[in-house]
Amino acid sequence: MTIETASKDATHKMEQAVAHLKDDLAGIRTGRAAPAVINRVTVEYYGTPVPLNQLAGVSVPEPRLLQIQPFDKSAISSIERAIMQSDLGITPSNDGNVIRLAFPPLTEERRKELVKQVHHRAEESRVAVRNVRRHAKEEMEKLEHDGDISQDDLIRAEKELQKLTDRFVTEVDEIQGHKEQELMEV
Repeated sequence: MTIETASKDATHKMEQAVAHLKDDLAGIRTGRAAPAVINRVTVEYYGTPVPLNQLAGVSVPEPRLLQIQPFDKSAISSIERAIMQSDLGITPSNDGNVIRLAFPPLTEERRKELVKQVHHRAEESRVAVRNVRRHAKEEMEKLEHDGDISQDDLIRAEKELQKLTDRFVTEVDEIQGHKEQELMEV
């Protein structure tokens, strides 16, 4: 392993942590309907768990309404059951052809609860980024200990690693701020 390899590996893992946060936060519903909220819902379809977005087309006909059009009409009851069992907190209504999810306006209390969730998930991402930094730093120190790199190279590499960490932590902060602002919009 070289410094470059450790650095590239750390960058890749930090990017994954940020991407995971984005996916995670997309699932937290705001006051308006967004197809991303159903990405984590899985439906029991012929005995196999299948992601909902593979069984139906999703559209947003109105700002607070999500419309789910199953490709197979026989899956409507399974889809409805999966939505009821999910953590969305929305009761689906179906007319035999499509399922509609009406998103009620969020109460102030619920908004604050969701902001706490966002803060918690963002903190988990920051911790993940810092853990990646710690592991990469250990790898670099091992290289220096084994005599593969000089102490000056180690110090330079650690400074670069810290800059990288700071960049990704700042990105997490921006994502968190944007989602919190989105949640507090009335």
